[in-house]
Amino acid sequence: MIDRPNLIPLLLVPVPALVALPLVGSPSTWITLTAAGLAMGMIIFIIASGLTLIFGLMDVLNFGHGVFIALGAFVAVSVLGAMPQWVQADHLGLNLAALALAMIAAMVAAGAVGFVFERVIVRRVYGQHLKQILITMGGMVVGEELIKVIWGAQQIALPLPAALRGALLVGDAAIEKYRVLAMVVGLVVFGAMVLVLNRTKLGLLIRAGVQDREMVESLGYRIRQLFVGVFVVGSALAGLGGVMWGLYQQNVIPQMGAQVNVLIFIVIIIGGLGSTGGCFLGALLVGLLANYTGFLVPKVALFSNILLMGAILLWRPRGLFPVTSR
Repeated sequence: MIDRPNLIPLLLVPVPALVALPLVGSPSTWITLTAAGLAMGMIIFIIASGLTLIFGLMDVLNFGHGVFIALGAFVAVSVLGAMPQWVQADHLGLNLAALALAMIAAMVAAGAVGFVFERVIVRRVYGQHLKQILITMGGMVVGEELIKVIWGAQQIALPLPAALRGALLVGDAAIEKYRVLAMVVGLVVFGAMVLVLNRTKLGLLIRAGVQDREMVESLGYRIRQLFVGVFVVGSALAGLGGVMWGLYQQNVIPQMGAQVNVLIFIVIIIGGLGSTGGCFLGALLVGLLANYTGFLVPKVALFSNILLMGAILLWRPRGLFPVTSR
């Protein structure tokens, strides 16, 4: 059940959309912009969800999160490049199967690197936020250079599978097929996170470990192993987000993770540091605002995210859904 004070932030998505309708003028254009904004927001949420999970449950500021995003995208390039017949076939089933394999491979690779990242880098700086920022940024620089060694420093194309190109017509409005897929994947990720954290014993143990680690360990549960698992899952989600973002841009570069790092932190600050629901809502707001302002006032779109974050923090200094333990 949602507390009454939290009902107001939920209006921040439909109200701007309704305000934008008369400004855009054409209902079909408004539908196209809204669908594009929601899809972009879902992709941003997938990218940011891993960092939200890691900070919310482990209190770790991982500024190296971008390296897992880039790694996931490059792994997808290799996997999809190895299956040209599936990717180029005008068959939705084969295309989705190829994408599923690429996503799984990206998540496995990013999760494995995340495990090493936690053991070698992060474990040494638990509880030390300043050192976390410095050492994880260094880890991201090293990770980017390793990606260049494996895949090269040049931009690589990542085209959409054949059946996901083009758009669906809803009346006079055109909605890109890939954006529909992005919305579905985003909703699945959000639903899975909420379900695991709030409805399972594993989620209960993790949340209890955040509140009182000693008590949970006294009951015989190994909280350190659980937290390592959280970091691995957060890294894997970043890898999945890298696949989605790479397909959205239709190209990948080693610096792509660093480029979206600022956007990720804007989203989790807007939502409330560590809040999964806040991250979801913040990502949707950022996606919608970027598309509306890009159409109506293109120059404002360049700094619309910063403007949104400033306005939200003036209203709610701790974000839309602050975590009470922070």
